[in-house]
Amino acid sequence: MHTPLDRAFVADVGGSGSLASRPLPPPLRPGALCILDISEFFGETSGGVRTYLLRKAAHIAGRDRFRQVLIVPGPVDQVAERDGVRCYRLRGPSIPTRKPYRFMLAPHTTRRILRHERPDLVEIGSSWAAPWLVRRPIRELGTPAVWFCHDAFARVIAPTNAESGFRQAAARAAWRYIHAISRQCRAVLAPSDFVARDLERHGVGPVIRVSLGADLERFHQSRRERAAEVRARYGLADRPLAVFAGRFAPEKRLDTLLAAWADIHRRTGAQLVLVGEGPEQQRLATLNGTSSITWVPFEADRDRLADLLAAAAVYLSPSPVETFGLAAVEALASGTPVVTADQGGVAETVVRSGAGATFPAGDAGALGDAAVAVLDAGPDRLGRLGRAYVEANHSWPVVLDRLLQIYRELAHS
Repeated sequence: MHTPLDRAFVADVGGSGSLASRPLPPPLRPGALCILDISEFFGETSGGVRTYLLRKAAHIAGRDRFRQVLIVPGPVDQVAERDGVRCYRLRGPSIPTRKPYRFMLAPHTTRRILRHERPDLVEIGSSWAAPWLVRRPIRELGTPAVWFCHDAFARVIAPTNAESGFRQAAARAAWRYIHAISRQCRAVLAPSDFVARDLERHGVGPVIRVSLGADLERFHQSRRERAAEVRARYGLADRPLAVFAGRFAPEKRLDTLLAAWADIHRRTGAQLVLVGEGPEQQRLATLNGTSSITWVPFEADRDRLADLLAAAAVYLSPSPVETFGLAAVEALASGTPVVTADQGGVAETVVRSGAGATFPAGDAGALGDAAVAVLDAGPDRLGRLGRAYVEANHSWPVVLDRLLQIYRELAHS
């Protein structure tokens, strides 16, 4: 089931032709505080940032004192709107190594939209072209901006323990780039202490910690009752399930998971389900030990994904550079414990909730031992801990109400 705003993004309300020249529809909700989001991290099969933007749009739709404008890439120029929220999709080619993401290459159109919509605050949601597309218009309009740091690309480029001179130079260049983005902004939003500490350690700021949330009604442990139906749907045997859902990209460290999987399967009989798409899929499928693995394409139906997470005995998150880890939090909300690397945003959640286990990042043997221990313990007790933690800390309405308050303060300061 898709949200109404998902469906709204399909229909073009502005007519045909390029957004560089055709008339733009009048701004929605005159007098409301306008938040403009711009991000390249929004694709047809992308995950966390898209979910965050859609949840924020649905939240703002029910609050007349706000309106939202989104600028995201797409296959064609398009305008869609619903209940105080308007989405501009700007045509851009796919990024070959970062599918499903697309380039944003329309500075004239972006300036035109900002001048037309005149936002009270701009949130930059990616670190590629988006910061530079809005740089000139926010200066001209005097519009404050924030950067929501959704990716830890400096750590991806060069881990903190990198020994080679090239990697260290790359890390310094990455942090100079991060400083250049942050200098345009009134504040930097960080979804976890992991991200906030990295930014503050390198003198980037001011930093405001802003958690993300989970749909507590959709991702719920009651869906465990459908486990047999879920296994039949995906052709899975009646054995414990381990699940990963996300982009198949190098920073997700799925090679570590696959290196551990043969031993986990031998010791527990579990079956691994990998849900998603990405540039690493073909390479990963050729690795040894993948015979007890089921590959499931990106699941656009959020209810079907919730069923799958609830049917699992463990969720596996091997990446040490997750800035938050939305899928892992959704797994905890579903009553499923999580095993993760001991660094990153997911590790924070697992340690604070007590609903799983961590292992030294990159250590396939330790990942295997941790997964086996959680599978042997069963999901009941750990699942209850995870659900209680998410209810207390990651309800979308509470998270987004706090975010809107931050927007008010930043826009009026």
